Amino acid sequence: MSDEGRGRPTGGDGEARAIFAGGCFWGVEHHFSKEPGVLRATAGYTGGHSPSPTYEQVCAGGTGHLEAVEVVFDPEVTSFETLARLFFEIHDPTQPDGQGPDIGEQYRSAVFAIDDEQLGVARDLVALLRERGLDVATELRRAGPFCPAEARHQGYHAREGTEPGFHVRVKRF
Repeated sequence: MSDEGRGRPTGGDGEARAIFAGGCFWGVEHHFSKEPGVLRATAGYTGGHSPSPTYEQVCAGGTGHLEAVEVVFDPEVTSFETLARLFFEIHDPTQPDGQGPDIGEQYRSAVFAIDDEQLGVARDLVALLRERGLDVATELRRAGPFCPAEARHQGYHAREGTEPGFHVRVKRF
């Protein structure tokens, strides 16, 4: 199996990656960037049909993209499951069309699985949350191209010295 099949980015010895969409990417990126074992978290767009969407195009709708975060991590320090559990705790996985007041196709909840292993872990976590009474709306999709967002969207909360308003951790596991 190639490195890509194991969720490893090309040329990234000792690195693996995951892609999560949970509403506005600023809050999602903020939480992942603080997680032990995360090497970098990049705000961007995925899941659509435009090769290089801009923020304005994604917000206007019609591109099919979601605001997402690509998480590159050290699998010797953390795991996809640990990161996926965090993902399900930093946003509302039951809200079908956005997060908080951010409503629209670009704010949907989704896990973009890099490989079958990630897809299985995500399915198991969704099943566990459903057993606990949550009506999970999170989409489980295969990862496609990820396009980093413009520089002004990277590290937004760290740069502004703020905390996310809608991405507050709620223990679910």
